[in-house]
Amino acid sequence: MLKIDALPTVPRWAALAAHAVPLITLPSALWRVALVAGLPVTAETYGGVGEVTYIIMLSVVSEGLALLTLGLVRGWGETVPSWLPGIGGRPVRPLAAVVPALLGAFALFALLGWAFYAPIAGLGDGSVTDSSAQTALLLVCYAPLVAWPPLLTAVTVAYYRRRTASASFVAA
Repeated sequence: MLKIDALPTVPRWAALAAHAVPLITLPSALWRVALVAGLPVTAETYGGVGEVTYIIMLSVVSEGLALLTLGLVRGWGETVPSWLPGIGGRPVRPLAAVVPALLGAFALFALLGWAFYAPIAGLGDGSVTDSSAQTALLLVCYAPLVAWPPLLTAVTVAYYRRRTASASFVAA
């Protein structure tokens, strides 16, 4: 059976979902890297230093945010790592993780809605790719992102339930 690194109190489905998030964001990040590397993945070429920096940083930030989902199933999501000065070793308050995660999920749902609405409304020129192969590659790389908001929401709800249930047992 697949070994997933998570706390023992985390439901297996939540651990699998949290570990899936960085994997579903990876194809789009790699597609953007291929874009700035000059590979023929789109109709346009990007060569300006500012554009390249923006696109690479978008990939790094999106993958970094996806990796934060792992904190909802691992120990560093419940206790601040000891190497952080001043706050290391302190417990993480559940809402300190839940609120940003749910705001992130809401933002992702909004971006997803916009991504579906914009082409229907005729916004943008729609000429991102030159060929059907480029279009297929684009879809294969970006389609997994549809799963990011619901996975993040589900893992966040599981985290909140787990953390607040254990707190109510301690108080009783």
